[in-house]
Amino acid sequence: MPLSKVDGVEAVIRCNDPCLSCSTHAIGPDAPSPAAARPRRHCAGRAQAANGTDVLVVGYGNSLRSDDGVGWHAAGRLAADPRLMGARVLARHQLAPELTEEISRATLVVLVDASADGDPGLISIRRVRPSPAGPATWSHHLAPETLAGVSVALYGAVPPMVLVSVAGGSFDECDCLSAALERALPGVVEVVADLVTGQHRV
Repeated sequence: MPLSKVDGVEAVIRCNDPCLSCSTHAIGPDAPSPAAARPRRHCAGRAQAANGTDVLVVGYGNSLRSDDGVGWHAAGRLAADPRLMGARVLARHQLAPELTEEISRATLVVLVDASADGDPGLISIRRVRPSPAGPATWSHHLAPETLAGVSVALYGAVPPMVLVSVAGGSFDECDCLSAALERALPGVVEVVADLVTGQHRV
């Protein structure tokens, strides 16, 4: 798509949602259409051992709200972990629709986020099932199930998706983790690495 048309799309979107106007340029004028990037259909069974290849790991949350930024801290460590060689590791403030293009290329998606439930440092793992994407779900902030549903709507399928949640103890303004989550962080890295290498199944 020519850059002039991208600018036109941004102008229309900006009137309704200034957050998505940034996404228009983040995707770029040469981004493939959903039809061009449509992947093979993914099996709905258990996540298979991937050895890092074609795996997408997304740590997300507010990195300036203490434990809410645990996904960012985990992503930083995972990006340097040799067990995830070949995987794409991202850190994001929130789950947004533009992630679906990355998801369409993956064989496994692992999300890492903070949770307000449970004792600080408690790690939980669950499989994410797609929920139908209706008109109200096309927003700049999506729940994991909605993101999976949008991926199905755009690409016809979604790879196995797993959410690793870590119970936070502090969500105050701070770019550092609480002591409890600092202690839990190595365990988070181990859980994600086990998921990627197939040593842990969900």
